[in-house]
Amino acid sequence: MTMERWRPWAPRVWRPFREMEEMERWMDEVFRRFTPSIWWRVPAGEVAWMPALEMYEKPNKFVVRAELPGMKKEEIDIHIVGDSLTITGERKTTAEVKDEEYQRCEFCYGKFSRSITLPATINAAKVDATYENGILEISLPKAEEVKPKKIQIKAGGAQTKAEQTEAKPKSK
Repeated sequence: MTMERWRPWAPRVWRPFREMEEMERWMDEVFRRFTPSIWWRVPAGEVAWMPALEMYEKPNKFVVRAELPGMKKEEIDIHIVGDSLTITGERKTTAEVKDEEYQRCEFCYGKFSRSITLPATINAAKVDATYENGILEISLPKAEEVKPKKIQIKAGGAQTKAEQTEAKPKSK
């Protein structure tokens, strides 16, 4: 903001574009307070993208799926450290089209990294990943101590025949 000397007798110069920029700044400030940070304006050099993820649980494993259309499996890395799963990679633009030739580009390109905290201990040695039709699916088997175990309930006072024979004292 520039400082102007106050001159009550001089007419003020109307600068419509400056006023429009100022109004845009005010509106950005208002929306920044009431909208998620993902919608804020980010300088073009800092724009990043993250693939959409979903995670669900089966009785013996967790499954994580990620949307990565247009990528090759060689461009994707998966790492597990402790209770964290990280998917990284880079989607590159096609060399056929130059920047100045674009009329509109809504695809996201560049490096990405998504980390997700796993809700339970997994067996890292048996993790499996498949990539088909732009969907990465990672199967994360639960560790043995985490899997649910069914416990048989015995009747209150009734003893089985095996328990009755063990309970009888042996005569010599």
